[in-house]
Amino acid sequence: MQLVGIRELKNRLTYFLSLISKGENVVVTDRGNPVAIFHSLDKTEISAAPEEKLAALAKQGKVKLPLKKRKIDMATRSIAARGKPLSKIVIEERR
Repeated sequence: MQLVGIRELKNRLTYFLSLISKGENVVVTDRGNPVAIFHSLDKTEISAAPEEKLAALAKQGKVKLPLKKRKIDMATRSIAARGKPLSKIVIEERR
């Protein structure tokens, strides 16, 4: 595991990405305080579909899946607005 400051990480990103791709963990620090850990992805993290990832997280007890699927209505509905149009109000305010 290697510690690296934000500035050094920014300046030598390619080097640290090559370390990470070889399996090394890199801990990023901000003024000496650890803020992130970079590690390489394993095959399951890359290839799994979102449903598979959620199922795995649910199996680990990290998330709770809904009991039934809900249909989400993504249709937009127009709202009838009363009064002056907003564009006219803005023009009046700018005068």
